[in-house]
Amino acid sequence: MLRKLLLVVVLALVSACSSGGGGGELPAGPDLLKKATEAMKAVKSASFSIATEGKPKVPVKKADGRLTSAGDADGTITLEVLGSLQEITFALVGDTVHFKGPTGGFQKMTRKDLAQLYDPSLILDPSKGIAQLLGTAGDPRVEAEENGAYRVATAFSGQVLGALVPGVTQGVNGKVWVDKASSRLTKIELPLQDGTVTVSLSDYDAPVTITPPPAT
Repeated sequence: MLRKLLLVVVLALVSACSSGGGGGELPAGPDLLKKATEAMKAVKSASFSIATEGKPKVPVKKADGRLTSAGDADGTITLEVLGSLQEITFALVGDTVHFKGPTGGFQKMTRKDLAQLYDPSLILDPSKGIAQLLGTAGDPRVEAEENGAYRVATAFSGQVLGALVPGVTQGVNGKVWVDKASSRLTKIELPLQDGTVTVSLSDYDAPVTITPPPAT
């Protein structure tokens, strides 16, 4: 009898641990993403990071920077150009993009020109960015709670996803992590052909001022 009781206790503990450690019932996927969509629409600023593993067929291989809901942004982007990687430093202020490569000084292009390559400021755009991506995600299923966030498996539209990750043209089954306390997105993981793209967001609503680089 004692052996059976111990077995039941062990099985209960294993079941609790494998459920993600949330200690409670997981929320419904559609309800969670609806809250996350509204939370992301209200974001004023954030830091972002894009990383790739393997060799996914996307031009942006790495990026780090800051964003504002007004559309300004700064940081660095590593692009694959004709088979080689080029790191670009940029500051997007208003309709002007100040950018420079590994050598030389800053040059300028318009926001419209940048959009043909990659416009990171779209990440916080309520109609084209993360909020739109979450609002159009299909069949969201909350899988577990991890480090204070819910991990959600869902399907993304290629049309919506392409605005955030250039080179993506087809739908993708990926995962998102939604912060349990704030309902804001912390990470997106996209398994693509030949590799994975991960987009991370942090430092929400921290004071951010994007300024043009000093004239040389």
